[in-house]
Amino acid sequence: MTTSELEKYWSQRYDENRTGWDIGSPSSPLKNYIDQIQNKDLKILIPGAGNAYEAEYLFQQGFKNTFVLDISKQPLNALKNRVPSFPVSQLLHGNFFTHTETYDLIIEQTFFCSFEPTKQNRTDYANKMSQLLNPNGKLVGLWFNHPLESDSKRPFGGTQEEYLKYLTPFFEVKTFEDCYNSIESRKEKELFGIFIKK
Repeated sequence: MTTSELEKYWSQRYDENRTGWDIGSPSSPLKNYIDQIQNKDLKILIPGAGNAYEAEYLFQQGFKNTFVLDISKQPLNALKNRVPSFPVSQLLHGNFFTHTETYDLIIEQTFFCSFEPTKQNRTDYANKMSQLLNPNGKLVGLWFNHPLESDSKRPFGGTQEEYLKYLTPFFEVKTFEDCYNSIESRKEKELFGIFIKK
């Protein structure tokens, strides 16, 4: 899909309230990770953030250098309505693959699973994540842990082994394992990972 087609697709899903990924709050694994971060000056990106509850939580905890990137304006507007003090300049409307800023930390909230599961898309994702990180930057987050079926629809899954095939050329693996603190509806369906840019 072109950028305009993708924007139309995702915007329509918000307009029709087809947002099954939205749990209405920060996911517990990411909230727990955020609570352990001591350096509040980190420059943080959450791409494809949905309604960005993690970004809201980060901002409320004093991480003022938090950026949200989405191809649809609706979730960016939703965050701004919930948190009027969130800087408009840190709400980025655009395509992840053409974004060019760099960050210390990128938080992955099952963003990977939103792309058509071609080898090219998955390789491009891993490469772009690496490009967007500063030296020693981290990619941290959640990936759905269920085999990709040929007729599957979003969210497109994968296995630990498959994800590592795409990520290890660009990242050192600090941890990547079954998530022990998923919300009830996602128990045994998520992997939590911390990857450091090579």
